[in-house]
Amino acid sequence: MSFRRGVVRQSKFRHVFAQAWKAEHCIDDVRVSRVTWDSGLCAVNPKFIAVIIEAGGGGSFLVVPISKSGRIDQACPTVCGHAAPVLEIQWSPHDDNIIASASEDCTVKVWQIPDGGLTSPMTEAIVILEGHSKRVGILAWHPTAFNILLTAGCDNVICVWNVGTGELLYQLSDAHPDLIYSVGWNKDGSAVCTVCKDKALRVIDPRRGTVLKVREKVHDGTRPMRAVFLSDGKILTTGFSRMSERQMALWDPKDLSEPMAVQEMDTSNGVLLPFYDPDTNMVYLCGKGDCTIRYFEVTDESPYVHFLSLYSSKEPQRGGGFLGKRGVDVNKCEIARFYKLHERKVEPISMTVPRKSDLFQGDLYPDTAGSEPALLADEWIAGQDAAPLLVSLSGGYSAPPSKHRDTLRSKPKLVSQDSGGGAAPPAGNAAASSFVSATREPEDEAAAPRVAARETDGNAERPKREEELLNELLAEMKALRAVVVAQSQRIEVLERQLARIEDGDV
Repeated sequence: MSFRRGVVRQSKFRHVFAQAWKAEHCIDDVRVSRVTWDSGLCAVNPKFIAVIIEAGGGGSFLVVPISKSGRIDQACPTVCGHAAPVLEIQWSPHDDNIIASASEDCTVKVWQIPDGGLTSPMTEAIVILEGHSKRVGILAWHPTAFNILLTAGCDNVICVWNVGTGELLYQLSDAHPDLIYSVGWNKDGSAVCTVCKDKALRVIDPRRGTVLKVREKVHDGTRPMRAVFLSDGKILTTGFSRMSERQMALWDPKDLSEPMAVQEMDTSNGVLLPFYDPDTNMVYLCGKGDCTIRYFEVTDESPYVHFLSLYSSKEPQRGGGFLGKRGVDVNKCEIARFYKLHERKVEPISMTVPRKSDLFQGDLYPDTAGSEPALLADEWIAGQDAAPLLVSLSGGYSAPPSKHRDTLRSKPKLVSQDSGGGAAPPAGNAAASSFVSATREPEDEAAAPRVAARETDGNAERPKREEELLNELLAEMKALRAVVVAQSQRIEVLERQLARIEDGDV
């Protein structure tokens, strides 16, 4: 069915309008990458904007504070540690300073960006993940578990990693017979949905390595597809019809025999990239080479997918990044922000609901997923699932100091190099790495907060009041003790498993 504008429907998002920012607030002279890969080439969080750019040799991407505007100097430092072009970048949902990058050099690297941005070129990653035999173009951080990262490459393999230890947790090498187009987690991170070049939609449990559901020929066309889980468990896909018309379809995993709804768009060639907002249940669609951004609302009422409006401009987009609720301006009733990539410019576009009142609009801003993870990596590995921890946006959002931020900074060093400067231990030694981290000397625990104190004290953007600094130190010390307890419990589990093996019970 085609979308219709004539039907009047009650919705607070019917009048959402998109408005591009003025030229002085754009970022100019950004040499956006020309790599032939269907990704957004851009990732945004409340602190930073990251854009994959052209590089003379190897691969690099630009990271600047989100408040940055104006011209980017050619000497501006970049993250440039890959040996081949970067294909995808994704910020961690649980630490706004951590970003992962995937490259044609078959590696995935995790970087720690300092507060305020880069002051010199960054070539050394804090974690290097090597498990793919061909180029890697898909990244997906777990939505609720700390340090869990999914990667997929052109070797048709999905890998799930514990970034904190560098350990390859799960490898799915037989689930897909052809190139994987996209992978997306569901709300609690218990399953992923994938679409593949064989035109099939799959729902997979990555921990068990089993395919739970399969739907053949989600879209009849041969062009690439995309799939995302919605917050209620349904799946939205984009693709092409047999006549090369771009389509969007809504599926219920309980019954994949027929789509709940199908919307046909146009006959453009660009792959439709869906950006989903779970708080408003809105979907924004944009394609490379398009001059438009379409947005829809998904509801429980037939026809389920409702066209809202369309933003149109004269310049086609090379890609784009989507800023979620934690970074929007609630005082202006901004519900989302899209960063459109031009050939040499990054242009912010605000999605706003017009309201007359200056008061906080609680109906537009339900509690949203915060930066604190609901689970530690070991808890998710052990089989636990949890919904995201929600925070209120009333009065705006300010990210608290992460209770787990030192976990990522300390563990990878144990994987990348041992104390004697030797080679990295294999992934199977992750338990030993966890043990070393859990049994650090007491002075090390005290040292970590002192380092954080110096970092905080040197950050001009934060208040320097002694009370706030003391509270931050106490919170970090408490978090460190919690990490030690969690790792001790993990060691006990491993020791019991080892004892059973030695006794011949397994």
